[in-house]
Amino acid sequence: MTDDGVGAAIGRLVDVARSDTGQSRRCANFLLAWWNGDDWGHFPIADLFGVDASLSADMATVFAYLAAYPTAIYPDAWGYRDAMADLVDKWRPEAAAA
Repeated sequence: MTDDGVGAAIGRLVDVARSDTGQSRRCANFLLAWWNGDDWGHFPIADLFGVDASLSADMATVFAYLAAYPTAIYPDAWGYRDAMADLVDKWRPEAAAA
């Protein structure tokens, strides 16, 4: 998997997470757990059951890349820092205000 393929998967997950559906919440949970699970919450594996196969495949793409990467890497490596901050504001407003 190339960095570009992972970036595209992240982009699709971010796009869905920006809307307001059950799938959006689950995509946001995945992304925010990666960004900082201790502050923004962890990703329940059962959330995979609540997203379309294409979104779970995007999550698997990201997860596989992270597992193979030699050090920690986060969405800002693909230019998604502002998008992640927006997701915190949208999905974790009480935690973001603290």
